[in-house]
Amino acid sequence: MPLNPQELRFKDREDAGRQLSQKLLSYIDTNAVVYALPRGGVVTGFEIASALHLPLDLIIPRKISHPTAPEYAIGAVAEDGHLIGDPTILASVNQQWLQAEINIQRAEAKRRRETYLPSAQPIDTSDKIAIIVDDGIATGLTMKCAIAELKHRNPKKIIVAVPIAPPDSLSEISGLVDEVVCLSTPEYMGAIGSFYDSFPQVEDSEVIALMHKAK
Repeated sequence: MPLNPQELRFKDREDAGRQLSQKLLSYIDTNAVVYALPRGGVVTGFEIASALHLPLDLIIPRKISHPTAPEYAIGAVAEDGHLIGDPTILASVNQQWLQAEINIQRAEAKRRRETYLPSAQPIDTSDKIAIIVDDGIATGLTMKCAIAELKHRNPKKIIVAVPIAPPDSLSEISGLVDEVVCLSTPEYMGAIGSFYDSFPQVEDSEVIALMHKAK
């Protein structure tokens, strides 16, 4: 697991994707698929898929925030309904609220897939290498959820590729996959965007354009 404790900075998500692709050159023109997490991860993932001549698809986990502290993630739900999170914390919130929130986030994941990839079926992952990409990891909940969902599709190998992540989250994730590629692992993370010179919000229209271009 290549780790760099130095706090690297990135110009933007495209720059991060180009730098990550240099660490993944052994997967050029292989039986691999890049799976990006919308929205920001799609920008980074597009650069990797383009550089490695690989197909680009989406994996769309959705964060579950605490009902009284929206900035605090308590879990994540996959498109197929798979829920990841601390069981004790999840059990401590109102269960009717939790189920309603799960339904809301699954509906949003469905909306995003239909918006970004209308009429397209997910790429068959069985016996393929799956490279999961995001623009950074904080708690790791959504990435863990993405990993769990992809495992249900029986890939031959799962790789997580991210520009930046804290050591503790990355350590947990490394135990769930075959390989982790991360460019920078600062002890103190703060906001992911603080490590980018430019980190604008990615809109649906940009994701649609990139997915169309990737075809």
